[in-house]
Amino acid sequence: MTAQSQEPRTSRRRAPIAITIGVVAVLLVGFFLFAGVYADILWYRQLGFLDVLTTEWIARISLFLIGFVAMALPVWGSIQIAYRTRPVYAKLNSQLDRYQEVFEPLRRLAMYGIPVVLGIFAGVSTATRWDAALAWLNRTPFGGTDPQFGLDIGFFVFELPFYRSVVGFASAVVLLSGLTVIATNYLYGAIRITGREVVISKSARIQIAVTAGLYLLLQGVSIWLDQYATVTDQGSLFTGAGYTDVNAVIPGQWILSAIAVAVAILFFITAIMGRWRLPLVGTVLLIVTSLIIGSIYPWVVQRFQVEPNARTAEAPYLQRNIDLTRDAYGVDTVEEIPFAAKTDAEPGALRADAETTASIRLMDPQQIGQAFDQLEQFRQYYQFPKSLDVDRYQIDGTSQDAIVAVRDLDLEGLSDAATWYNTHLVYTHGYGLVAAAGNQRTVDGQPVFIQSGIPQTGELGEFEPRVYFGEDSPAYSIVGAPAGAKPVELDYPSGEEGAARTETTFEGDGGPKLDNAFTKLIYALKFQSEQIFLSDAVTSDSQILYDRDPIERVKKVAPYLELDSDAYPSVVDGRIVWIVDGYTMTDQYPYSDKVSLSEAISDSEGAAPSLAFDEINYIRNSVKATVDAYDGTVTLYAWDDEDPILQTWQKVFPTAVQPMSEMSGDLISHVRYPSDLFKVQRQVLGRYHVTEADPFYSREDAWTTPKEPTASAQSTELQPPYYLTMQMPGQDAPSYSLYSTFIPDARGENSRNVLRGYLAVDSDAGTEDGKRAEGYGKLRLLTLPEDDNVPGPGQVQAKFNSDPSVSGPLNILKQGQSDVINGNLLTVPVGGGLLYVQPVYIKSTGSTSYPLLQKVLVAFGDQIAFQDTLDQALNVLFGGESGAAAGDQQIEPDTETPPTDQPGDGTDGGTDGGTPTSPQTPSDEMQALLNQAKQAIADKQAALAAGDWAAYGAADAKLADIISKMIALSDEPAAQ
Repeated sequence: MTAQSQEPRTSRRRAPIAITIGVVAVLLVGFFLFAGVYADILWYRQLGFLDVLTTEWIARISLFLIGFVAMALPVWGSIQIAYRTRPVYAKLNSQLDRYQEVFEPLRRLAMYGIPVVLGIFAGVSTATRWDAALAWLNRTPFGGTDPQFGLDIGFFVFELPFYRSVVGFASAVVLLSGLTVIATNYLYGAIRITGREVVISKSARIQIAVTAGLYLLLQGVSIWLDQYATVTDQGSLFTGAGYTDVNAVIPGQWILSAIAVAVAILFFITAIMGRWRLPLVGTVLLIVTSLIIGSIYPWVVQRFQVEPNARTAEAPYLQRNIDLTRDAYGVDTVEEIPFAAKTDAEPGALRADAETTASIRLMDPQQIGQAFDQLEQFRQYYQFPKSLDVDRYQIDGTSQDAIVAVRDLDLEGLSDAATWYNTHLVYTHGYGLVAAAGNQRTVDGQPVFIQSGIPQTGELGEFEPRVYFGEDSPAYSIVGAPAGAKPVELDYPSGEEGAARTETTFEGDGGPKLDNAFTKLIYALKFQSEQIFLSDAVTSDSQILYDRDPIERVKKVAPYLELDSDAYPSVVDGRIVWIVDGYTMTDQYPYSDKVSLSEAISDSEGAAPSLAFDEINYIRNSVKATVDAYDGTVTLYAWDDEDPILQTWQKVFPTAVQPMSEMSGDLISHVRYPSDLFKVQRQVLGRYHVTEADPFYSREDAWTTPKEPTASAQSTELQPPYYLTMQMPGQDAPSYSLYSTFIPDARGENSRNVLRGYLAVDSDAGTEDGKRAEGYGKLRLLTLPEDDNVPGPGQVQAKFNSDPSVSGPLNILKQGQSDVINGNLLTVPVGGGLLYVQPVYIKSTGSTSYPLLQKVLVAFGDQIAFQDTLDQALNVLFGGESGAAAGDQQIEPDTETPPTDQPGDGTDGGTDGGTPTSPQTPSDEMQALLNQAKQAIADKQAALAAGDWAAYGAADAKLADIISKMIALSDEPAAQ
């Protein structure tokens, strides 16, 4: 047999093998895709939100099919018509003959393939707009109208974006169809170029003219819709239609739209009459007119009519922007309170504010996380977040601010024990919520825990302590076991009768069941782990828990919401639940100024996460969501049921959101005003606290948020808002509030760090009896007089850092290799003025050290004080008797704390310095004591490094004796 005869046989043998491999590959890819889809179905079904998934899928598939057909069918029809009406005996040039020879074998593939490919791209594009289509179909009127066209605001939010996207899609379909028509007719000789003449057959003329007419007709509709977009476009001065838009751009768009329609009619006439002159002249006229009316004329009006008289010409339109911006961000009802702040600290000035001063929170959530780690972590496989949360609880009948965090898992701490079995079957959950009083500390500066320990003890009552769903939970855990089986999950690292650990078995319904081999295979593929399928520990009673982060969990079941960046844990009705704030928002609210959400919510507490929706000009906190930390149950509550956007989505997903009446009283008592919403509102009020167009135009009273005063001078981070229990002017009693301050928004040398405004919002949502507080969400803005020079946070921090009575004692500690950490600088409206309070933490060197609250800085006007407790500091500041209640309570610890490398016994915080008097240089005797203290600190550090605890104790006792002498010496002038 020859080589030539063997080669075809070999090829024939290989063909079935190649086909088989191809089919198997397609089936494998298809099964992997199916595994992801089926896993999603199981997840949503278990959580009770399968309708959300199926509604979204139906919408996406429907829009894909609509987009595919709407693109593929016209393109295919255009090609077919052009091909079937081609000249049969057309005389082509040699170049086109060669093109036809190459193209003819591929003609069928191209005639069907091109429409299919374009249809797929179009279908994918339209499927991504499923949310806009569903919002349009279920749109809800806002009930208010825009001032330019008199249309309901819902038209701009729901309808206009949809109509413009439909017109844009239709234009793309017609344009691509026209291009394929021209290419097909040229290829088959219906369009010929002979010298300077273009010869077009009758059939090609009709098809091209009709297509061009349709395209121009759509452009006329598009131009007509563009006029409505002027009220949401960002201008150089403000968002919305200004003088030039109203008097030049909008009338010009009417004219251009009419011309486009007229030229479209001329193309339709050409299809019948066969003369190209009129439509071509009309097209040129449209282009020239669009240049003159659309660009040149508006420029002339803006340059020569508006700019010389901008203040008066733009005034009515700027007023529209002010009014609608305040409405869109919910700041139109802010209560402005003129506040002539006192700057003189008079004795007894705080007596009327004793309840507020008693509630001032000195425990900084950004600083005491390390104390939580050292005192409450217990094992290396537990962790706390770096930034803790602020909540409030009823303790002995009194509402008390508390710093809270859950003890979550940290699988990286397992080290060599991090096997698949351990990380997914044994270490499955965190344990407990830890809470520290916001205004208390132990005598050595540690937090005072009102809920702590393993097992849990404290003031918060009995509750389920296990945390299977947290911010740092493992990617997936497999839990559950047959009845009577020995538990394998680690519950906590201690047990009864001296046992080293306690095991448990998950008893809730927290994830899809792995009750058959097929489901196990699905999740083995999803998580790329064969152990899920092969392990004997995975039984028919097992459940798989995943997507456990509370924010991610809520986002999946409510894709129409943007979520607050901070979910916080609370003990509610005997469970730990995560409370998540959900927002509805848009960027299509007429005349409302646009804000970058990511920029607005970024501050020293952290940058904003990546956001799908960044530029906004309307926001509402429409939904409060909870995620049960034990079984992951997600519940959505309609918090603002009057929001039209939420009402629209409730029509789409009618069973997803529960009415607010379903919220328990205990839950309402822990709901708070969300910080991200407040950050957006404070940015808006920086300019829009001015409600009249004339001063707004001049920016003569623009404000900004101060930079973080404890950060470096080069830092651009903003000071975050803080939750405090306080009483604002206009309130009858203190309430849980969120506040921020304003300074002038000036640049360069004119920048002044003096207070101009103080914004606070009532964050008490309600009480445990289930009643929503009437004052919740009430914004109050204290406005300070222009000639009032109350120092801003930056000025106060600079004074704290430079005052010798403060810096002297702190420098001693710094020289002793201890870190001095300034806590959050709080601003509290008390005593007819604004009181600044800042805790000062001391942290010694060493891997197990943590900040201890040792001192308190206070300032009122130009006077400062620096003492061991807030009560002492206020008394010094206000002439010996402030009238304030003791807020910074020092508590003796219940048990002895194990020795650490902390600075001494709590007396290392320095001297009892800090008075509102003028700075004085230390006396010779004081200087000698300072030098001795410096040496004692050095001896302590040397003993610590050497592990000589006897020497460490002797040096510590010596330092305590020296500091006692320094305090006695500093008190002598006061005694006289």
